[in-house]
Amino acid sequence: MEHAPWWSRPGLEVRDGRLLVAGRDAEALAREHGTPLYVYDLPRVREQARALEGAFAAAELPFRLRLAVKAQRDPAVLRFVRGLGSVGLDVCSPGELALGLEHGWRPEEISYTGTNLSERDLDEILAHPVRLNLDLVTQLERVGRRAPGRAVGIRVNPRRGAASGRGRRHLYAGGDRPSKFGVLEEQLDDALAVANRHRLRVETVHFHVGDGFLDDGLPAFEEAVRVVARMCRRLLEAGCEIREVNAGGGLGVPQGPGQRPLDLEAYARILGEHLGGLGAVLAAEPGDFLCKESGVLLAEVVTVEERGGVRFVGLDAGYNVGPEHFIYGDPFPVVPCRGVDLPPAGPATITGNINEGDDLWAEDLPFPEVREGDVVAILHVGSYNQSMYLAHCLRPPAGVVAFRDRRGP
Repeated sequence: MEHAPWWSRPGLEVRDGRLLVAGRDAEALAREHGTPLYVYDLPRVREQARALEGAFAAAELPFRLRLAVKAQRDPAVLRFVRGLGSVGLDVCSPGELALGLEHGWRPEEISYTGTNLSERDLDEILAHPVRLNLDLVTQLERVGRRAPGRAVGIRVNPRRGAASGRGRRHLYAGGDRPSKFGVLEEQLDDALAVANRHRLRVETVHFHVGDGFLDDGLPAFEEAVRVVARMCRRLLEAGCEIREVNAGGGLGVPQGPGQRPLDLEAYARILGEHLGGLGAVLAAEPGDFLCKESGVLLAEVVTVEERGGVRFVGLDAGYNVGPEHFIYGDPFPVVPCRGVDLPPAGPATITGNINEGDDLWAEDLPFPEVREGDVVAILHVGSYNQSMYLAHCLRPPAGVVAFRDRRGP
C-alpha cells in the first residue's frame, strides 16, 4: 500500500493486503475460531492507560485511573487490566461490583457511580467500603438514613456538555433539557443540608459531561470544569473535605480519516488549572479511550447481492453482538480481512443478520469486491459492544479471543 489506512497502528496493521490484529492474521483467526468473533489486542489497552497516566504525571498532578466496567467486562480483558496494577474500576450496578471483586479489585479501588438506586441495590453496595457517588438529593437522603456518617461522593451536573454527537445520548450534562444525572448547582445547598443532617462525609465530587470528545470538544469540556470547580469551592467553604474530583469518562478516539487523537496534555492541563488547587486527587474513568481501539469484530460474508441498484453485503453478525453503533450512531470502520488495499468496487451497504430494518453496519460505503465466505472486520469495537450484547432474535453472542502480546513480522 502507498499509504497506511488512517486507523493503522501497532497491533492493527496491513501486511501484503491482509489485516493483522495483535500480529495475527485476522482471516486465519476467523477460520480457526469461527465467526462472529471478537479479537482483542490487549497491549493497546496498556498503551492507552500509560499515555493518560503519563499526561498527568508530566503535569505533576496526582491522578487515579479507573476502567468503566459498563464499557468492557470480558474476563480476559479484566484480568489483563488488573495486571496493570495502577488501574481501578468504576461500576454502576451490583453485578458489576461483584464482578470487580471476583477479579481481584479491593473495594477501595472501586468507584460506584450509578443512578436510581433501589433498596436492593443499596443492600449490596453498602456492604462494601467502595467509593460511592450519588447523583440525586433523594439518593443522599436514602443513603444517609441507612448509613449515617458514611463517606460519599456527589455527582454534580454542570449543565455543560462535550461529546462527539449532539444527541441527548451523548450529552450527559448539556443539551437543551436537564439530563437524569447529577446534582445541579442550584441544588447544592439542598444536598449539603441532607448530608449534614445524616453526618455524611462528602469526600468526592464526580462529573461526566459526555462521550467521544476530541480536541474540538475541549473548550466545552473546560466550560464544564469551570462550573465544577465553582461547586467544589462551595463544598469546601461548607466544611467538606474533598479528597477526589472525578472527571468521569468521555475521552474519545478518532473515528474517521482526518481526526487526530485527543491531546492528553491539554486535557490534563484543563483539569489541573481549574481543579489542581483544591488539594484533591484527580481521577478519570474512561471506557472508550482505554478499550475501543483494542477490539475487532470478525464476521463472515454470507450474502452478496445487488437489488435496486444497491450492493448488499450481508454478514453473520448483527447489532445484537455489537450494539454501540446502533444505539449511539457512531461509525465503525469496516474492511475486508483480505485485500484491504484493493480499490473500492463501488458503494456497498453492509448488513447484519437480525430481522430489523436498521441492522446496518454501513450504508453506501466505498468497498472492495467481496464474495460469500470472505471475512470482514469491524474495527474499534473494544468497548460498549460485547458488554452490551442483546439476545434479540435469540442469536448467540460472539466468540472471543484476547491476546496479551503481539507477534512480530
